[in-house]
Amino acid sequence: MTRLRTPLSQVKGLGSAKEGTGHFWSQRLSALALVPLIIWLCFSIASLPGMDYVTVREWLGQPVTAILMILLIIAGFYHARLGLQEVAIDYISDHALRTATFIAITFGAALLAVTGVFSVLRIALAS
Repeated sequence: MTRLRTPLSQVKGLGSAKEGTGHFWSQRLSALALVPLIIWLCFSIASLPGMDYVTVREWLGQPVTAILMILLIIAGFYHARLGLQEVAIDYISDHALRTATFIAITFGAALLAVTGVFSVLRIALAS
């Protein structure tokens, strides 16, 4: 059996951080959740009689539409956060800068997701 680890890495205990698998599966599952939601969004928007403000507002005011849109927003920003963290891991070598980038990505994604959910709820509850 061939070993891919060097003797020095075995002595120092360097190797897998045991966290990559969970991140990998989270990203794949969020992508899987986004597939039917994006298909629903495309067909729903294509089936609207018009793209004027009143029609779209009435469409978004329906309970099922609002719920699916909120799920799309949450899954989309969660998936984007995971993807941006992977980019930061690959391209930022400085640990402090990478940590600051993770914090900025997380807060940015949360802020945009909350804004999106609030907007949908405001339209849905006003209808």
